[in-house]
Amino acid sequence: MAFGSLRSASPDLKRALGATIFFGAASGIFLATLNNYLAEVHHFGAEARGWLEFPRELPGFFIMLVVGGLLTVMRETRMAAVAMVLTAVGAFGLGFLAPSTVPLVVFILIWSLGDHIIFAVEGPIGLQLARGGQEGKRLGQFGGARNLGTILGVGAIFWLAQVVGDRFDLFYALAACSALAAGIFYLKLTVGQAEPRSRRLVFKKKYGVFYAISALFGVRKQIFLAFGVWVLVENHGVPVATIALLYFIAATIGVIVRPLLGDVIDWLGERVVLSVDELLLLGVCLTYAFASDLFAAPWDLYALYSAYVFDSVLFALRVARTTYLKKIVDDPSEITPTISMGITIDHAVAMTLPILSGWIWVTYGFRWVFLLAGAIAVVGFFVCLQIRVPAERGSRGERERGDNAIRDPHPKT
Repeated sequence: MAFGSLRSASPDLKRALGATIFFGAASGIFLATLNNYLAEVHHFGAEARGWLEFPRELPGFFIMLVVGGLLTVMRETRMAAVAMVLTAVGAFGLGFLAPSTVPLVVFILIWSLGDHIIFAVEGPIGLQLARGGQEGKRLGQFGGARNLGTILGVGAIFWLAQVVGDRFDLFYALAACSALAAGIFYLKLTVGQAEPRSRRLVFKKKYGVFYAISALFGVRKQIFLAFGVWVLVENHGVPVATIALLYFIAATIGVIVRPLLGDVIDWLGERVVLSVDELLLLGVCLTYAFASDLFAAPWDLYALYSAYVFDSVLFALRVARTTYLKKIVDDPSEITPTISMGITIDHAVAMTLPILSGWIWVTYGFRWVFLLAGAIAVVGFFVCLQIRVPAERGSRGERERGDNAIRDPHPKT
């Protein structure tokens, strides 16, 4: 089974999976409707859509300081609950209290703050619930649970859109309720209470490759979140129901594939998995750039649908960054602050990229945005080849093969 036997699972694991399902529903609703919401309600164009990414990702730039401050008064599980409350407030505000651009930006900031806090702590929580050598499998299971939540949330949106049309107030009210339910589950977690509290700030040269991978992932994420769907909405007039259906398909595939990809990470190791991910991403970028040139309608749109779903599944491999970090940290208490530092670094690079991408779109055309993303994927491939881990912490496959080629040539003594 993809999730193993839940009957024999610990209460904390069940609660964490429940929280992840509800958060997946809230996140799926938000991402499946945001571009249509901006285009239909606030009449945003491509350039304005790019500019919105700056305030939306601003909390990510400061997340190192936010998480560092919260770690002085609470552990990761309580931080996750706080994140869900912020997410709920942001969703409710978008649905009922954002008639103009200023409140729109304010509530997106609130949503984004909750979103980035959970990004910083969900990995450490998952690692605390994992057995040694099966970290990828456990994080893959949580990824599958999130996709299951996305199926439920996006399925509800798809049904509502068919029945009552694009009622964004109802969509975001449902997202807010889902986030609050996730917060209740997180509040009940007891995992990690006996462990030393995580350190507040960590920045080490040793973690340089992790920081670089985080930055490149941030660039990739920003381009596809901002403009992957925008190609469908702006260039092809795809309605919110179809976008929701694509999310539904991607999430359904992810329920099965994400736990399997976690096993693949444990077996092949992060170097192989993340390097291949960058090559596959290059193919996705080229599809976005040239599908309309290579295929006649409606096959070009089908190619874009496929690229979108495939890229959504590839996002599951981001957990390999977390498992890689666990293998190289000097102390487990450094995991959460190092992840937070990685998020801050990726936002320092990525916050301005959508603005540049929006300008490129308007000035030179949409395909150059994805050619830029493809070039970054090539850079990411060579960065991922630099991944090294201590021999005793290598993947199962590496240990069984006696593969020394990708291990740390200078392990600690």
